[in-house]
Amino acid sequence: MHILRHIFFSAVALFIVVSVNAQPAEPANAPAAIKTEPKREFRGVWIATVVNIDWPTSTKLTAEKQKQQLLEILNSHQETGINAVMLQVRPAADAFYAKSREPWSKYLMGKQGQGPGYDPLEFAITEAHKRGMELHAWFNPYRATFDGNFAALSPQHITKIKPDWFFTYGGIKTFNPGLPEVRDYIVQVILDVVDNYDIDGVHMDDYFYPYPIAGQKINDADTYAKYGQGYDNIKDWRRHNVDLLIHMIADSVHAHDPNIKFGISPFGIWANKAQNDEGSETSGGSSYYENYADSREWLKQGWIDYINPQLYWPIGNRAAAFDKLLSWWSNNTYGRHLYIGQAAYRINERKTLAFKNPSQLPEQINLIRNNPRVQGSVYFSSSSLTNNPLGIADSLRENYYRYPALPPVMLWRDSIAPNAPQNVTARPSVNKSGVTVRWLTPELAKDEEPVYGYVIYRFDNEKINIDDPKNILKIEYNTNLSYEDNTAQKGKTYFYVVTALDRLKNESERSPTIAVTVP
Repeated sequence: MHILRHIFFSAVALFIVVSVNAQPAEPANAPAAIKTEPKREFRGVWIATVVNIDWPTSTKLTAEKQKQQLLEILNSHQETGINAVMLQVRPAADAFYAKSREPWSKYLMGKQGQGPGYDPLEFAITEAHKRGMELHAWFNPYRATFDGNFAALSPQHITKIKPDWFFTYGGIKTFNPGLPEVRDYIVQVILDVVDNYDIDGVHMDDYFYPYPIAGQKINDADTYAKYGQGYDNIKDWRRHNVDLLIHMIADSVHAHDPNIKFGISPFGIWANKAQNDEGSETSGGSSYYENYADSREWLKQGWIDYINPQLYWPIGNRAAAFDKLLSWWSNNTYGRHLYIGQAAYRINERKTLAFKNPSQLPEQINLIRNNPRVQGSVYFSSSSLTNNPLGIADSLRENYYRYPALPPVMLWRDSIAPNAPQNVTARPSVNKSGVTVRWLTPELAKDEEPVYGYVIYRFDNEKINIDDPKNILKIEYNTNLSYEDNTAQKGKTYFYVVTALDRLKNESERSPTIAVTVP
Protein backbone atom coordinates (compact mmCIF):
# COMPACT_ATOMS: atom_id res chain seq x y z
CA MET A 1 0.00 0.00 0.00
CA HIS A 2 2.16 2.70 1.30
CA ILE A 3 5.63 2.07 -0.16
CA LEU A 4 4.82 2.37 -3.88
CA ARG A 5 2.53 5.29 -3.24
CA HIS A 6 5.21 6.94 -1.10
CA ILE A 7 7.47 7.14 -4.14
CA PHE A 8 4.79 9.28 -5.77
CA PHE A 9 4.08 11.66 -2.96
CA SER A 10 7.75 12.20 -2.17
CA ALA A 11 8.17 13.44 -5.71
CA VAL A 12 5.11 15.68 -5.46
CA ALA A 13 6.42 17.23 -2.26
CA LEU A 14 9.56 18.36 -4.05
CA PHE A 15 7.73 20.78 -6.30
CA ILE A 16 5.43 22.39 -4.84
CA VAL A 17 -7.75 10.08 23.59
CA VAL A 18 -9.51 10.13 25.22
CA SER A 19 -6.49 8.64 27.00
CA VAL A 20 -6.33 7.61 30.68
CA ASN A 21 -2.84 8.50 31.87
CA ALA A 22 -0.95 7.48 34.96
CA GLN A 23 2.45 8.59 36.22
CA PRO A 24 4.52 5.65 37.43
CA ALA A 25 8.10 6.11 38.48
CA GLU A 26 10.43 6.10 35.49
CA PRO A 27 13.34 3.69 35.18
CA ALA A 28 16.69 5.43 35.10
CA ASN A 29 17.28 4.69 31.42
CA ALA A 30 13.89 5.90 30.16
CA PRO A 31 13.94 8.92 27.82
CA ALA A 32 13.36 12.09 29.83
CA ALA A 33 10.61 13.20 27.45
CA ILE A 34 8.29 10.37 28.55
CA LYS A 35 6.22 11.94 31.30
CA THR A 36 3.28 9.56 31.48
CA GLU A 37 2.37 6.02 30.66
CA PRO A 38 -1.05 5.71 29.04
CA LYS A 39 -3.34 2.93 30.13
CA ARG A 40 -5.40 3.47 26.99
CA GLU A 41 -3.50 3.70 23.70
CA PHE A 42 -3.94 2.28 20.21
CA ARG A 43 -0.71 0.50 19.25
CA GLY A 44 -1.22 -0.88 15.77
CA VAL A 45 0.78 -2.33 12.92
CA TRP A 46 -0.08 -2.95 9.26
CA ILE A 47 0.53 -6.50 8.03
CA ALA A 48 0.68 -6.06 4.25
CA THR A 49 -0.02 -9.06 2.03
CA VAL A 50 0.14 -7.37 -1.39
CA VAL A 51 3.24 -8.53 -3.30
CA ASN A 52 4.09 -10.49 -0.13
CA ILE A 53 5.48 -7.44 1.67
CA ASP A 54 4.98 -8.83 5.18
CA TRP A 55 3.06 -12.10 5.05
CA PRO A 56 3.32 -14.65 3.64
CA THR A 57 6.81 -13.76 2.52
CA SER A 58 6.61 -16.22 -0.35
CA THR A 59 3.91 -17.94 -2.38
CA LYS A 60 5.97 -21.15 -2.11
CA LEU A 61 5.11 -21.71 1.55
CA THR A 62 2.86 -24.58 2.58
CA ALA A 63 -0.21 -23.85 4.67
CA GLU A 64 1.61 -24.96 7.82
CA LYS A 65 4.61 -22.75 6.99
CA GLN A 66 2.27 -19.81 6.40
CA LYS A 67 0.64 -20.37 9.78
CA GLN A 68 3.97 -20.70 11.53
CA GLN A 69 5.25 -17.52 9.92
CA LEU A 70 2.16 -15.59 11.03
CA LEU A 71 2.52 -16.91 14.58
CA GLU A 72 6.11 -15.71 14.67
CA ILE A 73 5.01 -12.27 13.44
CA LEU A 74 2.23 -12.03 16.04
CA ASN A 75 4.54 -13.25 18.82
CA SER A 76 7.09 -10.61 17.90
CA HIS A 77 4.48 -7.85 17.96
CA GLN A 78 3.09 -9.11 21.25
CA GLU A 79 6.55 -8.86 22.79
CA THR A 80 6.90 -5.34 21.38
CA GLY A 81 3.62 -4.25 23.00
CA ILE A 82 1.42 -3.95 19.91
CA ASN A 83 -2.28 -4.31 20.70
CA ALA A 84 -3.84 -4.18 17.22
CA VAL A 85 -3.02 -5.54 13.77
CA MET A 86 -4.35 -4.27 10.45
CA LEU A 87 -4.31 -7.37 8.27
CA GLN A 88 -4.65 -6.79 4.52
CA VAL A 89 -7.41 -9.21 3.52
CA ARG A 90 -8.34 -7.80 0.08
CA PRO A 91 -5.29 -6.53 -1.79
CA ALA A 92 -6.87 -6.39 -5.28
CA ALA A 93 -10.49 -7.60 -5.53
CA ASP A 94 -9.32 -10.93 -4.14
CA ALA A 95 -9.44 -12.59 -0.74
CA PHE A 96 -7.37 -13.83 2.18
CA TYR A 97 -10.50 -15.43 3.62
CA ALA A 98 -12.67 -18.40 2.64
CA LYS A 99 -16.16 -16.92 2.94
CA SER A 100 -15.74 -14.59 -0.01
CA ARG A 101 -17.48 -13.80 -3.29
CA GLU A 102 -14.04 -13.02 -4.75
CA PRO A 103 -11.28 -15.49 -5.65
CA TRP A 104 -8.38 -16.40 -3.39
CA SER A 105 -5.50 -13.92 -3.62
CA LYS A 106 -2.52 -14.94 -5.73
CA TYR A 107 -0.29 -13.75 -2.89
CA LEU A 108 -1.21 -16.88 -0.95
CA MET A 109 -0.28 -19.79 -3.24
CA GLY A 110 0.96 -18.00 -6.37
CA LYS A 111 -2.17 -18.36 -8.49
CA GLN A 112 -5.36 -16.36 -8.12
CA GLY A 113 -8.23 -18.64 -7.15
CA GLN A 114 -6.02 -21.31 -5.58
CA GLY A 115 -6.83 -21.76 -1.90
CA PRO A 116 -4.32 -22.56 0.86
CA GLY A 117 -6.41 -25.28 2.51
CA TYR A 118 -7.31 -23.21 5.57
CA ASP A 119 -8.91 -19.84 6.32
CA PRO A 120 -6.10 -17.29 6.86
CA LEU A 121 -8.38 -14.60 8.29
CA GLU A 122 -10.07 -16.97 10.73
CA PHE A 123 -6.67 -18.23 11.86
CA ALA A 124 -5.29 -14.70 12.23
CA ILE A 125 -8.28 -13.48 14.27
CA THR A 126 -8.06 -16.40 16.69
CA GLU A 127 -4.33 -16.02 17.20
CA ALA A 128 -4.43 -12.21 17.52
CA HIS A 129 -7.14 -12.38 20.17
CA LYS A 130 -5.16 -15.01 22.10
CA ARG A 131 -2.38 -12.44 22.33
CA GLY A 132 -4.57 -9.56 23.47
CA MET A 133 -4.59 -7.88 20.06
CA GLU A 134 -7.47 -6.51 18.06
CA LEU A 135 -7.67 -7.51 14.40
CA HIS A 136 -8.87 -4.95 11.86
CA ALA A 137 -9.62 -6.34 8.39
CA TRP A 138 -7.89 -4.06 5.88
CA PHE A 139 -9.59 -3.66 2.50
CA ASN A 140 -8.45 -1.92 -0.65
CA PRO A 141 -11.81 -0.70 -1.91
CA TYR A 142 -11.17 0.27 -5.53
CA ARG A 143 -7.99 -1.48 -6.64
CA ALA A 144 -8.90 -4.46 -8.86
CA THR A 145 -5.44 -5.50 -10.03
CA PHE A 146 -1.97 -4.66 -8.80
CA ASP A 147 -0.28 -5.18 -12.16
CA GLY A 148 -1.08 -5.44 -15.84
CA ASN A 149 -0.95 -9.21 -16.12
CA PHE A 150 -4.66 -9.50 -16.77
CA ALA A 151 -4.26 -12.90 -18.48
CA ALA A 152 -3.35 -14.45 -15.12
CA LEU A 153 -6.62 -13.34 -13.48
CA SER A 154 -9.06 -16.01 -12.40
CA PRO A 155 -12.17 -16.48 -14.58
CA GLN A 156 -14.08 -15.71 -11.36
CA HIS A 157 -12.37 -12.35 -10.92
CA ILE A 158 -14.85 -9.47 -11.02
CA THR A 159 -12.94 -7.75 -13.86
CA LYS A 160 -13.80 -10.77 -16.05
CA ILE A 161 -17.43 -10.92 -14.94
CA LYS A 162 -18.20 -7.18 -15.04
CA PRO A 163 -15.58 -5.61 -17.35
CA ASP A 164 -17.67 -2.45 -17.75
CA TRP A 165 -17.22 -1.64 -14.04
CA PHE A 166 -13.55 -0.72 -14.48
CA PHE A 167 -11.19 1.74 -16.06
CA THR A 168 -7.49 1.12 -16.66
CA TYR A 169 -5.14 3.73 -15.23
CA GLY A 170 -1.41 3.41 -14.76
CA GLY A 171 -1.57 -0.06 -16.26
CA ILE A 172 -3.89 -1.50 -13.62
CA LYS A 173 -7.64 -1.94 -13.42
CA THR A 174 -9.57 0.20 -10.96
CA PHE A 175 -13.24 0.06 -10.00
CA ASN A 176 -15.15 3.05 -11.36
CA PRO A 177 -16.38 4.79 -8.18
CA GLY A 178 -19.11 6.65 -10.10
CA LEU A 179 -21.17 3.52 -10.74
CA PRO A 180 -23.88 2.78 -8.17
CA GLU A 181 -23.53 -0.96 -8.77
CA VAL A 182 -19.82 -0.73 -7.92
CA ARG A 183 -20.60 0.89 -4.58
CA ASP A 184 -23.20 -1.77 -3.83
CA TYR A 185 -20.75 -4.52 -4.70
CA ILE A 186 -17.93 -3.17 -2.50
CA VAL A 187 -20.30 -2.85 0.45
CA GLN A 188 -21.39 -6.46 0.01
CA VAL A 189 -17.76 -7.63 -0.15
CA ILE A 190 -17.07 -5.95 3.19
CA LEU A 191 -20.28 -7.28 4.74
CA ASP A 192 -19.19 -10.82 3.84
CA VAL A 193 -16.40 -10.35 6.38
CA VAL A 194 -18.46 -8.41 8.92
CA ASP A 195 -21.12 -11.14 8.97
CA ASN A 196 -18.81 -14.15 9.00
CA TYR A 197 -15.74 -13.21 11.04
CA ASP A 198 -15.09 -11.96 14.57
CA ILE A 199 -13.13 -8.92 13.43
CA ASP A 200 -12.67 -5.84 15.61
CA GLY A 201 -12.60 -3.30 12.81
CA VAL A 202 -13.05 -2.60 9.10
CA HIS A 203 -10.04 -0.67 7.85
CA MET A 204 -9.37 1.04 4.53
CA ASP A 205 -6.21 2.67 3.28
CA ASP A 206 -5.49 5.59 0.96
CA TYR A 207 -6.36 4.14 -2.45
CA PHE A 208 -9.50 5.91 -3.61
CA TYR A 209 -9.34 7.51 -7.05
CA PRO A 210 -5.84 6.68 -8.35
CA TYR A 211 -2.86 8.87 -7.58
CA PRO A 212 -2.17 11.15 -10.58
CA ILE A 213 0.25 9.94 -13.24
CA ALA A 214 1.55 12.40 -15.83
CA GLY A 215 -0.09 11.88 -19.23
CA GLN A 216 -2.81 9.59 -17.88
CA LYS A 217 -6.52 10.32 -17.83
CA ILE A 218 -9.31 8.75 -15.77
CA ASN A 219 -11.82 7.44 -18.31
CA ASP A 220 -15.04 8.23 -16.48
CA ALA A 221 -16.54 10.93 -18.72
CA ASP A 222 -19.40 8.68 -19.79
CA THR A 223 -20.20 7.83 -16.18
CA TYR A 224 -20.16 11.52 -15.30
CA ALA A 225 -22.53 12.27 -18.16
CA LYS A 226 -24.91 9.59 -16.89
CA TYR A 227 -24.75 10.19 -13.14
CA GLY A 228 -23.29 13.66 -12.68
CA GLN A 229 -26.54 15.61 -12.57
CA GLY A 230 -26.25 18.53 -10.18
CA TYR A 231 -22.48 18.73 -10.52
CA ASP A 232 -20.88 21.21 -12.92
CA ASN A 233 -17.43 20.01 -11.84
CA ILE A 234 -16.31 16.42 -12.39
CA LYS A 235 -13.88 16.72 -9.47
CA ASP A 236 -16.65 17.54 -6.99
CA TRP A 237 -18.69 14.68 -8.43
CA ARG A 238 -15.80 12.28 -7.90
CA ARG A 239 -15.49 13.36 -4.26
CA HIS A 240 -19.22 12.85 -3.90
CA ASN A 241 -18.87 9.28 -5.21
CA VAL A 242 -16.30 8.43 -2.57
CA ASP A 243 -18.40 10.11 0.11
CA LEU A 244 -21.36 7.94 -0.91
CA LEU A 245 -19.31 4.76 -0.53
CA ILE A 246 -17.89 5.73 2.88
CA HIS A 247 -21.36 6.64 4.16
CA MET A 248 -22.80 3.37 2.83
CA ILE A 249 -20.06 1.28 4.41
CA ALA A 250 -20.42 3.06 7.74
CA ASP A 251 -24.17 2.59 7.87
CA SER A 252 -24.00 -1.02 6.70
CA VAL A 253 -21.16 -2.14 8.98
CA HIS A 254 -22.70 -0.58 12.08
CA ALA A 255 -26.19 -1.88 11.23
CA HIS A 256 -24.82 -5.41 10.92
CA ASP A 257 -22.56 -5.17 13.99
CA PRO A 258 -22.43 -1.96 16.07
CA ASN A 259 -19.35 -3.28 17.89
CA ILE A 260 -17.16 -3.19 14.78
CA LYS A 261 -15.01 -0.09 14.39
CA PHE A 262 -14.72 1.56 10.99
CA GLY A 263 -11.52 3.45 10.27
CA ILE A 264 -9.64 4.86 7.31
CA SER A 265 -5.96 5.61 6.74
CA PRO A 266 -5.79 8.44 4.20
CA PHE A 267 -2.78 10.13 2.68
CA GLY A 268 -1.26 12.36 5.35
CA ILE A 269 -2.17 15.71 3.78
CA TRP A 270 -5.87 16.48 3.40
CA ALA A 271 -5.22 19.75 1.59
CA ASN A 272 -2.49 22.38 1.58
CA LYS A 273 -3.30 25.84 2.87
CA ALA A 274 -2.35 27.29 -0.52
CA GLN A 275 -5.14 25.18 -2.03
CA ASN A 276 -7.71 25.51 0.74
CA ASP A 277 -7.94 27.93 3.65
CA GLU A 278 -8.83 24.99 5.93
CA GLY A 279 -5.74 23.02 4.93
CA SER A 280 -2.40 22.44 6.60
CA GLU A 281 0.83 24.43 6.28
CA THR A 282 2.31 21.95 3.82
CA SER A 283 3.21 21.81 0.13
CA GLY A 284 2.78 18.22 -0.95
CA GLY A 285 0.23 16.00 -2.62
CA SER A 286 -3.21 16.02 -1.04
CA SER A 287 -5.99 13.47 -0.77
CA TYR A 288 -8.78 16.01 -1.28
CA TYR A 289 -7.54 17.20 -4.67
CA GLU A 290 -5.68 14.19 -6.01
CA ASN A 291 -7.56 11.16 -4.66
CA TYR A 292 -10.92 12.97 -4.39
CA ALA A 293 -11.02 11.72 -0.81
CA ASP A 294 -12.53 14.25 1.61
CA SER A 295 -11.44 12.44 4.76
CA ARG A 296 -12.08 15.49 6.93
CA GLU A 297 -15.74 15.42 5.87
CA TRP A 298 -16.05 11.78 6.94
CA LEU A 299 -14.97 12.79 10.42
CA LYS A 300 -17.26 15.81 10.43
CA GLN A 301 -20.24 13.63 9.51
CA GLY A 302 -19.34 10.96 12.07
CA TRP A 303 -19.21 8.22 9.44
CA ILE A 304 -15.90 6.80 10.64
CA ASP A 305 -14.79 5.89 14.14
CA TYR A 306 -11.12 6.66 13.64
CA ILE A 307 -8.85 8.37 11.17
CA ASN A 308 -5.32 7.06 10.70
CA PRO A 309 -3.44 9.54 8.46
CA GLN A 310 -0.11 8.39 7.09
CA LEU A 311 2.32 10.99 8.44
CA TYR A 312 5.40 9.54 6.80
CA TRP A 313 7.60 12.63 7.00
CA PRO A 314 10.15 13.62 9.66
CA ILE A 315 9.70 16.31 12.25
CA GLY A 316 10.49 19.72 10.74
CA ASN A 317 10.31 18.52 7.13
CA ARG A 318 10.14 21.54 4.81
CA ALA A 319 7.30 20.35 2.55
CA ALA A 320 5.31 18.34 5.09
CA ALA A 321 6.43 18.47 8.71
CA PHE A 322 5.27 15.62 10.94
CA ASP A 323 4.71 18.01 13.83
CA LYS A 324 2.60 20.46 11.82
CA LEU A 325 0.47 17.70 10.36
CA LEU A 326 0.00 16.09 13.77
CA SER A 327 -1.30 19.39 15.07
CA TRP A 328 -3.56 19.93 12.06
CA TRP A 329 -5.17 16.51 12.28
CA SER A 330 -5.64 16.82 16.03
CA ASN A 331 -7.60 20.03 15.38
CA ASN A 332 -9.84 18.27 12.85
CA THR A 333 -10.99 15.07 14.55
CA TYR A 334 -14.54 16.21 15.35
CA GLY A 335 -14.63 13.97 18.40
CA ARG A 336 -13.45 10.80 16.67
CA HIS A 337 -10.22 8.94 17.34
CA LEU A 338 -6.94 9.92 15.72
CA TYR A 339 -4.21 7.29 15.29
CA ILE A 340 -1.04 8.40 13.53
CA GLY A 341 0.50 6.31 10.76
CA GLN A 342 4.24 6.21 11.46
CA ALA A 343 6.87 5.33 8.86
CA ALA A 344 9.00 2.62 10.43
CA TYR A 345 9.82 1.46 6.87
CA ARG A 346 11.65 4.71 6.11
CA ILE A 347 14.45 3.80 8.50
CA ASN A 348 15.69 1.50 5.73
CA GLU A 349 15.75 4.22 3.05
CA ARG A 350 19.30 5.16 2.14
CA LYS A 351 18.59 8.78 1.24
CA THR A 352 16.30 9.71 4.14
CA LEU A 353 18.80 10.93 6.69
CA ALA A 354 16.21 12.15 9.21
CA PHE A 355 14.92 8.61 9.73
CA LYS A 356 18.49 7.35 10.21
CA ASN A 357 18.45 9.24 13.50
CA PRO A 358 17.42 6.68 16.15
CA SER A 359 15.49 9.38 18.00
CA GLN A 360 13.21 10.35 15.08
CA LEU A 361 10.36 7.87 15.68
CA PRO A 362 10.62 8.06 19.50
CA GLU A 363 10.40 11.85 19.30
CA GLN A 364 7.31 11.46 17.14
CA ILE A 365 5.77 9.20 19.80
CA ASN A 366 6.49 11.86 22.42
CA LEU A 367 4.68 14.46 20.30
CA ILE A 368 1.75 12.07 19.89
CA ARG A 369 1.52 11.38 23.61
CA ASN A 370 1.77 15.04 24.50
CA ASN A 371 -1.30 15.80 22.38
CA PRO A 372 -4.48 14.83 24.28
CA ARG A 373 -6.49 14.58 21.05
CA VAL A 374 -4.35 11.75 19.67
CA GLN A 375 -5.00 8.20 20.85
CA GLY A 376 -2.15 6.17 19.36
CA SER A 377 -0.06 5.00 16.41
CA VAL A 378 -0.02 2.46 13.61
CA TYR A 379 3.31 1.45 12.05
CA PHE A 380 4.02 0.62 8.44
CA SER A 381 4.83 -2.06 8.18
CA SER A 382 5.05 -5.28 10.14
CA SER A 383 8.45 -6.38 8.88
CA SER A 384 9.86 -2.94 9.65
CA LEU A 385 9.17 -3.60 13.32
CA THR A 386 10.08 -7.28 13.44
CA ASN A 387 13.42 -6.53 11.74
CA ASN A 388 14.08 -3.94 14.48
CA PRO A 389 16.06 -1.37 12.43
CA LEU A 390 17.95 1.07 14.67
CA GLY A 391 16.44 -0.79 17.63
CA ILE A 392 12.95 0.71 17.14
CA ALA A 393 11.18 -2.43 18.38
CA ASP A 394 13.55 -2.55 21.36
CA SER A 395 12.66 1.06 22.16
CA LEU A 396 8.95 0.28 22.07
CA ARG A 397 9.28 -2.88 24.15
CA GLU A 398 11.64 -1.48 26.78
CA ASN A 399 10.35 2.09 27.05
CA TYR A 400 7.26 3.31 25.31
CA TYR A 401 5.22 0.08 25.36
CA ARG A 402 6.79 -1.59 28.39
CA TYR A 403 3.40 -1.75 30.12
CA PRO A 404 0.24 -3.17 28.54
CA ALA A 405 -2.44 -0.83 27.23
CA LEU A 406 -6.12 -1.22 26.44
CA PRO A 407 -7.44 0.29 23.20
CA PRO A 408 -9.15 3.65 23.75
CA VAL A 409 -12.90 3.50 24.33
CA MET A 410 -15.38 4.75 21.72
CA LEU A 411 -18.18 6.17 23.81
CA TRP A 412 -20.30 7.04 20.73
CA ARG A 413 -20.39 3.31 19.92
CA ASP A 414 -20.84 2.01 23.48
CA SER A 415 -20.69 3.90 26.77
CA ILE A 416 -22.00 1.19 29.11
CA ALA A 417 -19.34 -0.79 30.96
CA PRO A 418 -19.83 -4.35 32.23
CA ASN A 419 -20.42 -5.11 35.89
CA ALA A 420 -17.45 -6.17 38.00
CA PRO A 421 -16.45 -9.85 38.27
CA GLN A 422 -17.87 -11.63 41.30
CA ASN A 423 -16.42 -13.84 44.04
CA VAL A 424 -12.76 -13.26 43.20
CA THR A 425 -10.37 -15.61 45.00
CA ALA A 426 -6.58 -15.90 44.94
CA ARG A 427 -4.76 -18.92 46.34
CA PRO A 428 -1.29 -20.44 46.04
CA SER A 429 -1.29 -22.75 43.04
CA VAL A 430 -1.60 -26.44 43.76
CA ASN A 431 1.51 -28.53 42.96
CA LYS A 432 3.38 -25.59 41.45
CA SER A 433 4.69 -22.17 42.31
CA GLY A 434 2.58 -19.11 41.71
CA VAL A 435 -0.97 -17.97 42.42
CA THR A 436 -4.29 -19.06 40.93
CA VAL A 437 -6.83 -16.25 40.60
CA ARG A 438 -10.47 -17.23 40.05
CA TRP A 439 -13.73 -15.31 39.66
CA LEU A 440 -17.32 -15.65 38.50
CA THR A 441 -18.97 -14.03 35.50
CA PRO A 442 -20.61 -10.75 36.47
CA GLU A 443 -24.30 -10.10 36.07
CA LEU A 444 -25.17 -8.52 32.74
CA ALA A 445 -24.99 -4.74 32.56
CA LYS A 446 -28.07 -2.76 31.60
CA ASP A 447 -27.25 -3.07 27.89
CA GLU A 448 -27.25 -6.87 28.39
CA GLU A 449 -24.01 -7.19 26.46
CA PRO A 450 -22.01 -10.30 27.38
CA VAL A 451 -18.56 -9.99 28.88
CA TYR A 452 -15.81 -10.22 26.27
CA GLY A 453 -12.70 -10.43 28.46
CA TYR A 454 -10.96 -9.57 31.71
CA VAL A 455 -8.03 -7.58 33.03
CA ILE A 456 -6.03 -9.04 35.92
CA TYR A 457 -4.09 -6.60 38.13
CA ARG A 458 -1.46 -7.35 40.75
CA PHE A 459 -0.10 -5.03 43.43
CA ASP A 460 2.62 -5.26 46.02
CA ASN A 461 2.41 -3.16 49.18
CA GLU A 462 1.11 -0.06 47.42
CA LYS A 463 -2.07 1.86 46.84
CA ILE A 464 -4.58 0.01 44.66
CA ASN A 465 -4.70 2.10 41.50
CA ILE A 466 -5.99 0.43 38.34
CA ASP A 467 -5.30 3.58 36.31
CA ASP A 468 -1.58 2.75 36.43
CA PRO A 469 -0.81 0.27 33.63
CA LYS A 470 2.30 -1.07 35.37
CA ASN A 471 -0.07 -3.01 37.61
CA ILE A 472 -1.70 -4.86 34.71
CA LEU A 473 -0.70 -8.49 34.87
CA LYS A 474 -2.68 -9.65 31.82
CA ILE A 475 -5.36 -8.50 29.40
CA GLU A 476 -7.48 -11.49 28.35
CA TYR A 477 -9.80 -11.46 25.34
CA ASN A 478 -11.69 -14.59 26.39
CA THR A 479 -14.26 -15.66 28.97
CA ASN A 480 -12.00 -17.92 31.01
CA LEU A 481 -12.70 -17.55 34.74
CA SER A 482 -9.20 -18.13 36.09
CA TYR A 483 -5.64 -16.97 35.61
CA GLU A 484 -2.35 -18.55 36.64
CA ASP A 485 0.17 -16.00 37.90
CA ASN A 486 3.40 -17.92 37.41
CA THR A 487 5.58 -14.90 38.17
CA ALA A 488 4.57 -14.61 41.83
CA GLN A 489 7.60 -15.09 44.10
CA LYS A 490 7.76 -17.28 47.16
CA GLY A 491 7.36 -15.53 50.49
CA LYS A 492 5.77 -12.40 49.03
CA THR A 493 2.29 -11.02 49.63
CA TYR A 494 0.32 -9.81 46.62
CA PHE A 495 -3.01 -8.07 46.14
CA TYR A 496 -5.16 -8.99 43.14
CA VAL A 497 -7.99 -7.15 41.41
CA VAL A 498 -9.99 -8.25 38.35
CA THR A 499 -12.12 -6.16 35.97
CA ALA A 500 -14.39 -7.15 33.08
CA LEU A 501 -14.31 -5.87 29.49
CA ASP A 502 -17.02 -5.71 26.85
CA ARG A 503 -16.48 -6.03 23.10
CA LEU A 504 -15.47 -2.38 22.68
CA LYS A 505 -13.16 -2.58 25.71
CA ASN A 506 -15.23 -0.61 28.19
CA GLU A 507 -13.94 -1.66 31.60
CA SER A 508 -15.95 -2.44 34.71
CA GLU A 509 -15.33 -1.18 38.21
CA ARG A 510 -12.70 -3.23 39.98
CA SER A 511 -13.50 -6.27 42.05
CA PRO A 512 -12.75 -6.29 45.79
CA THR A 513 -9.02 -6.65 46.51
CA ILE A 514 -7.87 -10.16 47.39
CA ALA A 515 -4.60 -10.68 49.27
CA VAL A 516 -2.51 -13.84 49.18
CA THR A 517 0.91 -14.78 50.54
CA VAL A 518 2.92 -17.23 48.45
CA PRO A 519 4.34 -19.92 50.79
